Amino acid sequence: MESGDPLAARALALDVLMRVEEIGAHADATLAGALAAARLDVRDRALASRLVYGTLAWQGRLDWQLARLADRDCASFDPRIRMTLRLGLYQLTLLDRVPPHAAVATSVELAKRAVPAASRLVNAVLRRAARERASLPLPDPAADPLEHLAVAFSHPRWLVERWRRRFGDGVRDLLAADNEAAPTVLRARPGEREALMSRLAATGIACEPGRFAPDAIRVQAADPHALPGWSDGAFSVQEEASQLVTWLLEPRPGMRVLDACAAPGGKAAHAAERMRDQGTIVAGDRRRRGAAAIARNAARLGLHAIRPIVFDARAAEATLAHGSFDRILVDAPCSGLGTLRAHPEIRWRRTPDDLRRLATTQRRILDAATPLLRPGGVLVYSTCTLTDEENADVVDRWLAAHPELRRERADEILPPSARALVDDAGALRTLPHRHGLDGFFAVRARRV
Repeated sequence: MESGDPLAARALALDVLMRVEEIGAHADATLAGALAAARLDVRDRALASRLVYGTLAWQGRLDWQLARLADRDCASFDPRIRMTLRLGLYQLTLLDRVPPHAAVATSVELAKRAVPAASRLVNAVLRRAARERASLPLPDPAADPLEHLAVAFSHPRWLVERWRRRFGDGVRDLLAADNEAAPTVLRARPGEREALMSRLAATGIACEPGRFAPDAIRVQAADPHALPGWSDGAFSVQEEASQLVTWLLEPRPGMRVLDACAAPGGKAAHAAERMRDQGTIVAGDRRRRGAAAIARNAARLGLHAIRPIVFDARAAEATLAHGSFDRILVDAPCSGLGTLRAHPEIRWRRTPDDLRRLATTQRRILDAATPLLRPGGVLVYSTCTLTDEENADVVDRWLAAHPELRRERADEILPPSARALVDDAGALRTLPHRHGLDGFFAVRARRV
């Protein structure tokens, strides 16, 4: 696909969205691959990215309104036509800079390429949407407040119900924050943030320092892998809250560190940089492709302390020597519900059963990793979710089962800029609607 084709950005977005829906692909990786293969200019790359993330985030509301505009269930449409309609309605109702006639015309042309016989249907539905877009309905909040929130803010009803219990009146702000575009955040090498910002600014890239993590830089870029400095390892792409987890781990030169669930290796690389590449970081993943991704990332950054291995963290105590690590990071598999800005498709894939299953896995990994910690060593447990089942409940049961561990407050370890992110119990806890960060949770404990 090339710029100059008026449909290029929209056709690329449609292809990415179809792969996300049909084969369960991850939107961020699929979009990055598609952008790398396309020859689009900066404007079209930005439009394609906004269409992918926005359409996924607002999918629930779009489908609810499309069903009423077309007088039929969205599930009855051909999948590619359904996605074309979502794209068109998203542009009509939620983007400011796309003229209605352009949103309708380009959607009809996409339909002609996919299912020509359905192009008249697409034209009729979207023309009606263009006429009525200022008054399209939503569920009556007086009749069913939960359903209103779920459709208006495009989240599954079960998740809205759970978060209303957890966050009370703040639930609307959280739901709204989940639908905002995630900022692109880089992690400069330790002590090199100013130099990297100068390098980016010299090429016209707008950037600013992060608020909380000392090495973080926020940039305006649809494809950070195309920025100067990526190929020579001057930075990594890593959300700011994620960077703070490594600060909480506090790795030092010469230490022996285990990153038990390491792929794709961002936190292991950050730890290696903070250790000045001196010491050993055993970076495990249960999949070969995960270990390979860790190795590629370490090679790009020129880091030699990282030792990727294939292993099941749930059986870590049977694989690695007991008492052999100064630091252990269990960045556990989780529901990812704190990262809906960057991974909007997750909300449509998770179920309440997933939370129970994941909590069981998280407890098994913690129980298996704890014996590997040497006396005086530190273990950090972290997730990128907001659910108590995967956060506080897991930690409470883990610490109760291991009296050899003592919990330590995060605000005594984190840099001063991040200490306001620590809750009353001493955990690092970030929230999209309060801090403008992904929702992360992390607890630190020391073996006595």
